[in-house]
Amino acid sequence: MRTRKRVSLVPAIALAALSLSVTLPALSSVRLYAATPQRSTFVTVRSGDTLWSIAAAHTSADGNIESTIDRISAVNHLGTAPLQPGERLRIPL
Repeated sequence: MRTRKRVSLVPAIALAALSLSVTLPALSSVRLYAATPQRSTFVTVRSGDTLWSIAAAHTSADGNIESTIDRISAVNHLGTAPLQPGERLRIPL
């Protein structure tokens, strides 16, 4: 007669418990931070407005107009097309 060997789940359970005891404390110390909300204002483009004139109006005296233009272009996904009167632009503050 042959005896059938039984497979024990004890080693698998012990391994799972050990994995959880190592993994859970590591995961609980992870902190997720949301990006700080970007403050902005909106401007409606008027006839004769240029990106330079809009950026100049929203740049502080010691600021850089070109970096303001870059931020406005990035936020509004502007390409090389000229601004159109009535177009609404988001201006990051």
